[in-house]
Amino acid sequence: MNETQSAPAPANFQLRCEFCLERVAVPAGVRELPHPCAGCGRPIRIDRPRKVAAEDFEASVIGSPLPVIVDFFADWCGPCKWLTPTLDEVAGAAAGRLLVAKVDVDQAPELAERYRIGSVPTVLLIRGGEEIERSIGVEPERVRAMAGLPSD
Repeated sequence: MNETQSAPAPANFQLRCEFCLERVAVPAGVRELPHPCAGCGRPIRIDRPRKVAAEDFEASVIGSPLPVIVDFFADWCGPCKWLTPTLDEVAGAAAGRLLVAKVDVDQAPELAERYRIGSVPTVLLIRGGEEIERSIGVEPERVRAMAGLPSD
């Protein structure tokens, strides 16, 4: 690279701070922002599942430079709760190389319709804005495989 060329800027994606709700650009490939949220000073973590609202879906999921595992769930759904430990495990183990997002179908019915979610839990693997794979029901081994993790 010569002096007039510069290294490409690291790819970013957008997440909302779970404390102050300010939208923050998060560099891909890091487990935690090196600087605190500008709104409240708390770190933005990506080593755990992140709730994503409909208004943030395009920036946080479709625009992500990382693959995203999206859990379409409902608070009232027992099987959704059974899948939670697997999603927590995947988010921690794959932090920096993929994002785990959670979309509440009752709060975002337009997203559930857009992705033809007929039952919950439904987990999608989205890469480059496109659905790559789908898991319906409680399939922890399949979700781990979607994330590229070894099975138990």
